[in-house]
Amino acid sequence: MPASDAAALPPDRERPQLSIVVPTFNEASGLGAFWARLCPVLAGLALPAEVIFVDDGSTDETLAQLLSLRHADARVRIVSLSRNFGKEIALTCGLDHARGEAAVPIDADLQHPPEVIAELVREWRAGNDIVIALRRDRATDSLGRRLASGLFHRVFTGIASVPVTRDAGDFRLLSRPVIDAVRSLPERTRYMKGLYAWVGFRQAVVSYDVEPRAAGRSKWSLWRLWKLAVDGITSFSAVPLKIWSLVGLAFALAAFGYGGYFVVRTIVYGADVPGFPSLMVMILLLGGLQLLSLGVIGEYLGRVYDEVKGRPLYIVRRRIGFDADESGG
Repeated sequence: MPASDAAALPPDRERPQLSIVVPTFNEASGLGAFWARLCPVLAGLALPAEVIFVDDGSTDETLAQLLSLRHADARVRIVSLSRNFGKEIALTCGLDHARGEAAVPIDADLQHPPEVIAELVREWRAGNDIVIALRRDRATDSLGRRLASGLFHRVFTGIASVPVTRDAGDFRLLSRPVIDAVRSLPERTRYMKGLYAWVGFRQAVVSYDVEPRAAGRSKWSLWRLWKLAVDGITSFSAVPLKIWSLVGLAFALAAFGYGGYFVVRTIVYGADVPGFPSLMVMILLLGGLQLLSLGVIGEYLGRVYDEVKGRPLYIVRRRIGFDADESGG
């Protein structure tokens, strides 16, 4: 099912005020612990709520676990995607299906404590459209990951067209106007934290301590983190393209100056044979710069190619717990 079809879902008899959006990928071992902590939080809020689990092409027993939760609690709704589309797309799918007046994306590994949801709702009721859950530290991350994250945020903040709160993840509350604004953005290369910042609206921040994973291990490999970083930079800044224009201009001016030097030297001292090592160094340097600049251009061109193909963001294999779940369970 294309992403736009989610808007055609008929409303439930009792429209929820709060939607909890949980992207899952091979999280079968931790879903029970997550649900055990989330249920008391929802009970304490005393709000009509729905919990939308997006099964992002899991290959373990995640879907079976979700079906068990659905049979035990009617607030559980499940969207099973046809394959693994990635967390950013799974979040988009969850927001497309959310019908509450506010939505809270949260991970199922319990590194995002469900108890913080009460604080997010409190700030939302105070009039804020986006309430960011900001981690106090990154003690649970490895040193390499902390350094890489710090470098990315410094680079992104320096060149991006919109500021993104440092150390803020996807754990936050989004009001209905924000949800609708994010859903209206058509791009297919989606860096969700950047999109949340781009739409604006009134924001507030609450802090929390990151907890160790309840089960399993992180699905974010170094390659996936690198790809997400490149997606974020290319989606919100054209500075890398402009940098190579300046680099090209600098080398062109240097070449003209170097050429002028040899002209003057030849007139004054006569012709001589240039050194082979210096010639090879210049050829390799310029060749490397050209390949690097072509790589940067290729990153942007690849994203243009993805946009013009116009494919749907995701395809739903099964939808369970919604009024229009033709393939329900």
